[in-house]
Amino acid sequence: MSRADDVYKLTIKKIEYLQGIKGIGAGKGILAELRRGVGKHPGEMPELWGFIFDDMSDELLGDKNSFRAEWAVYTALTLYALHCQGSDREVYVKGVSIGQAAAGLVSSEDDVQRVMNRLNLVVTAVSQDDLAYHLRGLIQLIKGSNIGLDHAALAKEIYLFSNSDIANDIKLRWGRDFYRSIYNNSKGEENNG
Repeated sequence: MSRADDVYKLTIKKIEYLQGIKGIGAGKGILAELRRGVGKHPGEMPELWGFIFDDMSDELLGDKNSFRAEWAVYTALTLYALHCQGSDREVYVKGVSIGQAAAGLVSSEDDVQRVMNRLNLVVTAVSQDDLAYHLRGLIQLIKGSNIGLDHAALAKEIYLFSNSDIANDIKLRWGRDFYRSIYNNSKGEENNG
């Protein structure tokens, strides 16, 4: 199993835990702490270390190369917490990529370019900081429209994003998902109309 797969498995485990406790005081507290961590580095929020690093394998912890894994899990979980804020329904939806979620923001032909511009900011990010920043903006839009997202798959993609060859494949997949979803949505409207 690859580190990217380990990142996915750890992130989904933590999301499932949060789903189970988000309605009680402790869960609300963890989600609030995670939201405060949005846009920060994992090292800036010592109050989150226990939650982020608990159950993290030795392969994902500690050395210079594994910082990418810590960053990916941390970023995905803080974005999950942001996405959950104010929502009474579950925002984690297995299999929904950031491209598909962005397509959900398109309700008319006029929206396509506006949303695509926002997605372009994400895919042209040149650093982990840029990627996290632009994902935050997109998640805030998605949150406002009650659209779900696979945050665990996003964690895996954030981890892989630092490899430029793989990053190009991820960007292409997000673009395909965006346009395929728009096309499928418009076909459905034509058939229903």
